[in-house]
Amino acid sequence: MRFFLWLLFILAAAVGLAAVARFNPGNVVFFYPPYRIDLSLNFFLVAAALLFFLLYFAMKAFDATMNMPQRVAAYRRNKRERESNKALRDALKALLEGRFGHAEKAAARTADSAENGGLAALIGAQAAHRMDQAARRDQWLAKIADDNALKTARLMTSVDLLVDGREPDAALAAVGELNASGTRHIHALRLALKANQQAQNWPEVLRLVRSLDKHNALHPALSRRLRAMAYEALLSDRTHDAESIRRVWTDVPAADKLQPLVALHAADSFHASGLQGEARAVIEKALAAEWDERLLRAYCRSAAAEGSPELLAQIERCESWHAERPADAELALTLGVLCLKQKLWGKSQRFLEQALADADDSATLREAHLKLAQLHEALGQEKQAQAHYRQCALSGLI
Repeated sequence: MRFFLWLLFILAAAVGLAAVARFNPGNVVFFYPPYRIDLSLNFFLVAAALLFFLLYFAMKAFDATMNMPQRVAAYRRNKRERESNKALRDALKALLEGRFGHAEKAAARTADSAENGGLAALIGAQAAHRMDQAARRDQWLAKIADDNALKTARLMTSVDLLVDGREPDAALAAVGELNASGTRHIHALRLALKANQQAQNWPEVLRLVRSLDKHNALHPALSRRLRAMAYEALLSDRTHDAESIRRVWTDVPAADKLQPLVALHAADSFHASGLQGEARAVIEKALAAEWDERLLRAYCRSAAAEGSPELLAQIERCESWHAERPADAELALTLGVLCLKQKLWGKSQRFLEQALADADDSATLREAHLKLAQLHEALGQEKQAQAHYRQCALSGLI
C-alpha cells in the first residue's frame, strides 16, 4: 500500500512539474567568446539537479572507497566479538549443566578476547578443577594473574577451588593476598574459614567464626560445632602441660565454656593432666547451664579420691540433681558409681538397681550390671556377682 501511495505522489509531482514547466518562458545563456550557448530554464534546472546528484554520489563512493579498510576491520572486529560472546555464553551454560569438557573447550575459543578472555579463564579454571585437572586449572588462573580488573574474582575463585581440592597451604596464601587487597565480604570470610579449618589453624578459625557470627552468616548449630572442634584441638594438644591448658581455658569466652561439647573436651583435658578438681568445676558449671548425659559420664571419670571431702561433695551434688531428676538413669548410674567408690554399699546398690530399671540404652545397662557385679564381689556375694557378670557377657561388654 505504501508503495502505491509513493507512486501516486511521484506521478502527481511529475504532472505538476510538467504543467509548471510548460508555462515557463525563461532561458539561460552561457557566453564564452566566440561561443554562445542558449538553454531553456527548465532544461538548466534539470541538468543542474542531475549534476548535483551525480557529484554527491561520486563523493559518497569516493569516501566509501577510502574508508573501506576501516569498515572491513570494524566488521571483522564485530564478528569476532559476536563469536566471543557466543562462546562465553556457551562456556557458562555448559559449566552450569555440568558438561565441564565442553565448558573448557568453549572457554578456550574466547580466551584471546580482550573483553571476555578474563571471564573465560575463570570458567575454564572451574571446569578443569571439576575434572580433577589441577595443572590446567592453575594454567587458566595464571593467564589472568596480571589483570587488576579481575584480581578479586581470580583470588576468590582460587581460594574456592583450592579449598575444594583440599590444598590448605595454597588456599591460605591466596587468602593472604585477598586480605591484602582489602576484600572483607562475607563469602571471603567463609572461604578463609574453610581454608584455616583444613590447615588446622584453630585460633584463626575461632576468630573467623566470631566475625561471621556478628554478621549472622553462620547457622548457630554450625557455629557451635566449629567452636567445639577448635577448642577440642586446642585443649587436646599433646604439647600442652597443665598450666598451658589452664591458659587456653582462661581465653575461652564465658558463653562458650557452658557449651556441653566444649566443657566435655575441657574436662577430659584437665582429667588427662591430673587436674580432676578443675574438670569437676567445669562440668558442674556446664550442667547448671544445660543438662547433658555426656557431661555426667565425664563427671564420674573425674571423681575425687576415695574418702576425700571432694568425693563426698560430689555425691551430695549428684543427690541434689537426683532430687530434681529422679527418673534419670544416667544420673542414677553416676551416683551408684560414686557411692561404690566411697564404699557406701547400700546407697550404691540402690542407685545402680534404679539405673537398671530406668535405663533405655544398652550402654547404661551394661555399665550398671558391671558395677553391681563389682559391688557384690566386694561384699563377697559371688553368686550375685556372677549373675551380673553373665549379663555383661551376654551384652557383649566382657
